[in-house]
Amino acid sequence: MKRTVALIQARMSSTRFPGKVLELLAGKPSIVYMVERASRAKSLDAVAVVTSTDPSDDPLAAALAAGGVGCFRGDLHDVLARYHAAAERSGATTVVRLTGDCPLVDPTLIDTVVAARIASDADYASNVDPPTFPDGFDIECFSIEALRRAFAEASGPVEREHVTPWMRSAGSGLRRANVRGPVDLSHLRMTVDYPDDLTVVRRLVEDCSRRDPHFDLYDVLRCLAASPELLELNRHARNEALTSKV
Repeated sequence: MKRTVALIQARMSSTRFPGKVLELLAGKPSIVYMVERASRAKSLDAVAVVTSTDPSDDPLAAALAAGGVGCFRGDLHDVLARYHAAAERSGATTVVRLTGDCPLVDPTLIDTVVAARIASDADYASNVDPPTFPDGFDIECFSIEALRRAFAEASGPVEREHVTPWMRSAGSGLRRANVRGPVDLSHLRMTVDYPDDLTVVRRLVEDCSRRDPHFDLYDVLRCLAASPELLELNRHARNEALTSKV
């Protein structure tokens, strides 16, 4: 039976903003808020969080349990192994990879990326290869077979830590597909890696929720157009710390 599962990678010991996934958004931990948003994607059969067995992640596991969110725990450093184990235990045939620093994730965009992989018969699909959507709306989707191969064949530390670099490499031989936005918005930043990012995202959640609590990317863009000063609050490069763990 086919089963599509979103696995959200998160941990408490982020080097840039420790504990960010438990910072509050709309009165609840950011990671729980993100799970609720992702769960509205029609293509998903389940959403769970993938964290580590390190004691530092005990508060995260407790918060997820309190919020009724499924949680898989594995190796702190070998994130690819952690992902592989979680996917196998979930019974996934298709995996959607999300990261816990993207609480504004758009469920419609998840559905778009999942549909693109199916339509193209690709092993791996995303909207980040190359990116044209704002930082904070990154979505990757791949077959369980592609994940199994990555787990078995990826050997470099970056490949093990960031899960999908091997899948995107020419040497993998995987069929890949990319979803491009109507215009390039990759310069916009709506992820949470630093405290000033959280300030921006909290403001966007407040402003957009007044219009619709189930706001989408285009509602976010309208809020930004109304408050362009927000773009000046968190000037950081996209993926500026690729070698550090989410």
